[in-house]
Amino acid sequence: MKRTSVVFVRGVVAVALLLVLAVGALVIWRTSRALHSAAADVQAAHEIRFAVRPLASAANADFEAISSPAVFFLATRFQDRLYIAGPAGLLEYDPSGALLHQYAVGRELPGSPLIALASAVLADSREPELIIATANDGLLAFNGRAFRQILPYDPDVRAVTAILPDASGHLLIGTKKRGVLVYDGKKITALHFTLKDVYVTALAGSESDLWVGTLDRGVLHFHAAATDSFSEAQGLPDPQVESLAISGDTTYVGTPLGVAVFSAGRFSRVLAPGVLATSLLAARHQLYVGTEDQGVISIPLEGRHPIDFAPTSERSSERSSELSEVRQLFTSGDAVFAVSRNGLYRMNSRGFGWVQLLQAGTAVLSDRNISALAADANGRLWVGYFDRGLDVLALDNTRASHVEDEHVFCVNRILLDSKTGTIDVATANGLIRFDNSGSEQQVLTRADGLIADHVTDVAAYRDGLALATPAGLTFLDASGARSMYAFHGLVSNHVYALGVSGDELVAGTLGGLSVLEKGDVTANYTTATSNLKHNWITAVVPVGSEWMVGTYGAGILGLDRSGHFQTFGNASGPFEVNPNAMLVTPGYVLAGTLGNGLYVYDRQSGRWSVIDQGLQSLNVTALAAGGGYIYIGTDNGLVRIREQKLHS
Repeated sequence: MKRTSVVFVRGVVAVALLLVLAVGALVIWRTSRALHSAAADVQAAHEIRFAVRPLASAANADFEAISSPAVFFLATRFQDRLYIAGPAGLLEYDPSGALLHQYAVGRELPGSPLIALASAVLADSREPELIIATANDGLLAFNGRAFRQILPYDPDVRAVTAILPDASGHLLIGTKKRGVLVYDGKKITALHFTLKDVYVTALAGSESDLWVGTLDRGVLHFHAAATDSFSEAQGLPDPQVESLAISGDTTYVGTPLGVAVFSAGRFSRVLAPGVLATSLLAARHQLYVGTEDQGVISIPLEGRHPIDFAPTSERSSERSSELSEVRQLFTSGDAVFAVSRNGLYRMNSRGFGWVQLLQAGTAVLSDRNISALAADANGRLWVGYFDRGLDVLALDNTRASHVEDEHVFCVNRILLDSKTGTIDVATANGLIRFDNSGSEQQVLTRADGLIADHVTDVAAYRDGLALATPAGLTFLDASGARSMYAFHGLVSNHVYALGVSGDELVAGTLGGLSVLEKGDVTANYTTATSNLKHNWITAVVPVGSEWMVGTYGAGILGLDRSGHFQTFGNASGPFEVNPNAMLVTPGYVLAGTLGNGLYVYDRQSGRWSVIDQGLQSLNVTALAAGGGYIYIGTDNGLVRIREQKLHS
């Protein structure tokens, strides 16, 4: 009996031990899973999702580009070819300077300006590639035969500002909002927490010893897993960094107010004070400083230490007057090259002066940054620019006449007045009136009764004109000028956009919408008094008996006669409609956005769609209709498409 009890006890103990072991194993397994999951979550939080894929052609045969000036930004040699990148795309030249290929944005390449070039062998490639950074579509890698795209899912990561290949095969990536990132061929991560959330303008050095130029925080020096920060308090001439160059243990930091010199990581002195240093090159015992409007300045260096810069001394510096807007300086062999906005230059063999090798070429239009469009009754297209006046484009699109002066400069809106036959151009310096031949007739400013010189919009209203300004509204008719502002009932003084339907005028402002009947305010709509989603109104157009409203932050909304705002699914959301970038045709309503492409509303089906292919930029700034075409202006050029092709 005793023996049986002992055996029983032993069995119970064994079972208990097994249970304890099982429970312990379960706890360990669950703990391991929890730790693994937590580690995965942490890794996922730090890694950035992206896709690597062959680049599908963005070509859309329905879109036709209007010739805009090519602009040179950067150049590099790759596979015995010279490649030059700019907003319009990528140009490939042979050693003799003959153009071999042109890869245009919005056609062969994504609709995003190209902003950086570098030749490298990345960790996920077995051959050298030309690495191309785009402004909004991530990275492209070109092996001479085909492109592949490294496309982050996060738009903030796609907005690349600078790239720097590392000898390890990694690629350092500067961005507008996410600081410095690193691509190792398998993942994209933040390089270091001290380099997060900064607007990067330039990169130089290596992954372990990196200099980072920023938009407003000076220059950062990352080394030994720590970051030193230098701004005005530490001797930098300006907190905005334009360019970087490294020679040995000396780093040169270009700013809008001169070049800061750092020796062994410590601030030393400032060279070329007051010079906007857009690019730098340390070579041949010289520091070459590319500038915005003073050409290239050559500063001799004594060994590794620069001597004082004396702008009046030809022995210590030499300026090249034929160059302007210098974007890059580089060497190839024994030659020094400069890339300016309008061409590629090489320093002559004696080291004095520059010889132009390539030029950007001629174009029909005067500029790429378009702010306003209108098609007149004669079939001409009026093209307003952000800061270059306007062009009047001939019917055949092969030539244009240009107008630019102290008043016709920053164009906000172009109105074709069918009653008078005049063309009214709203600018930052007044309202300019042209006759139908394109001759300037009259300039109206505050001295002529306007409430402000800066006219943001103009509309034909009743027997005259209504003008929107940052100070209120001005009405012009045969009796003269009459103005109104918040004191008279406007919801805000700052008026951006006007819409007219009969005697009804809708004014879109910074603080909401005001509805006027025969010149008097009858209703105001804000987020506090209605279901309006955002107070900042950028565009207003009548659609039938109702209105469509573009906002700066809530997309596109509808406004019915009862004062109720309607949302449109994919067309209403956290994005911006550009000022006055809305157009109504019999079949469509179109809206240009800030970085989201062109929104198109089919009036028959009542559905919105988005066009983001075939455009030269997703920043659509102006729209016009004429001759069966829809003209689409962007900050990077102009395209047109037959209206009947929009549905495709």
